[in-house]
Amino acid sequence: MRLVLLLLWCLRWLPRTWVRAMGRALGSALFHIGRRRVTLINLRACLPEKTEAERIAIGREVFRNLSASALELGHLWYAPVDEAIAVVEPVDFHFIDAWHGKAPVIVLAPHFAGLEFAGARFSHHYPTGFSMYSVQKNTVFDRALRRARQRWNGAELVTRQQGLRPVLKALKAGRPFYYLPDMDFGARDTVFADFFGIPTATVTALSRICRITGAKVVPMIARMTATGYEARCYPAWDNFPSGDDVADARRMNAFLEERIREMPGQYFWVHKRFKTRPPGEPGFYD
Repeated sequence: MRLVLLLLWCLRWLPRTWVRAMGRALGSALFHIGRRRVTLINLRACLPEKTEAERIAIGREVFRNLSASALELGHLWYAPVDEAIAVVEPVDFHFIDAWHGKAPVIVLAPHFAGLEFAGARFSHHYPTGFSMYSVQKNTVFDRALRRARQRWNGAELVTRQQGLRPVLKALKAGRPFYYLPDMDFGARDTVFADFFGIPTATVTALSRICRITGAKVVPMIARMTATGYEARCYPAWDNFPSGDDVADARRMNAFLEERIREMPGQYFWVHKRFKTRPPGEPGFYD
């Protein structure tokens, strides 16, 4: 892992266009040896209207984009702060500003290829912001990740192992929360809500946090552009939570579906999103 981090540090000195080209080439190679099977299973389930050739092309683009954004972390993590953050354009942050200081704000950030870059822009723009992350098994990488995510005004990181108590406390203190909800964390505290027509284990924490704190949900979508990245905000959701956890989970998934259809090659399809199944249903990836 130290060699990987050293590589990222070295890549920081190369032109970003070179690094992105290298990343896309790497992704093309990894598509044949990486999580190709999982990616294509997900794409077949979620985009049945596409031909197999189209799904393979989307899958290859997923690997290219994920690899490119991974190599570009060298610039984000190790270049001077002003230089690093300049590659991420903030778009429509006024949707956060409209509520920041008036009500708790949860910035809903699904897993797109530029997620780390949008998170950096959020932390740089809102010094009191905080986020949640999973402790990494590799201690060297865990330290590097924490250091990188905290270089933007020393952003606080809450681990998933700490639970929701520190999240609720920070939100009630008026600190905006950068929240990543769209992964399969198992059956605990989830409901099965449709995602591309598939009953999908979806965490209910978003609804619960909003009920307790009165927080407003403002989605933020990371997008890779030809010259860098974009962190685009959307209007705060009205009438959320509704009191129905399944309906709320479906609303979140429906919003995510719309954004995925706009750029399917940038979503994190390599994740086993349908690993947790309703009782009696066969596994997706067996």
